[in-house]
Amino acid sequence: MKIAMIIVRTLMGLMFLFASVVVLFKIDMGKMPEMSEANKTFMAGIMASGYLMTFIKVTELVCAIAFLIGRFVPLATVVIFPITLNILLTHIFVAPEGILMAVLLLIGNLFLAWYYRKNYEPLLAMK
Repeated sequence: MKIAMIIVRTLMGLMFLFASVVVLFKIDMGKMPEMSEANKTFMAGIMASGYLMTFIKVTELVCAIAFLIGRFVPLATVVIFPITLNILLTHIFVAPEGILMAVLLLIGNLFLAWYYRKNYEPLLAMK
């Protein structure tokens, strides 16, 4: 089970590292596929805030580094969960063409949360 955790953690770390570095450092990845009108509107809203995309990508970068070096993984798993869930919901409601990767990210995130479930017990204890 530990090997599976390391594989999932590393793959998620690499995916979030790539996604964040490309946006934060404005790396040109060539011709991007055409976005739907709903997706263009959604992305325009995020970009119009002025800070949200940067905040999301910095959070992804920090969590990716935590996943890749294997430190603070239970914390990174919790911090990245809302982003992963939003990626899935975006692909369900706005851009269904990327849903497979979003589902795999959510499954990986849930697997890591399950693997580290003992770390969360004190947070969920009723007192």
